[in-house]
Amino acid sequence: MTTRMTSCSGDACVTCGDVAVPVRITRLLAGGLAEADTGSGTEEISVALVEAGVGDTVLVHAKEAIAVIERSGS
Repeated sequence: MTTRMTSCSGDACVTCGDVAVPVRITRLLAGGLAEADTGSGTEEISVALVEAGVGDTVLVHAKEAIAVIERSGS
């Protein structure tokens, strides 16, 4: 049996194939949570799986940040 490795491609969740959405973190909250600017409002997301800070852009799938795609530089 041959095992085929998959890799991330574009803005999709590699696990389920659904689209992950880029958002900018505006405030860190307690418990591994953050407020994020979605471009059409503010949403609370989990940042427990990534090391992200205010101003960073993260990919979010199902309210969970799965990758940091751009650091704020500050």
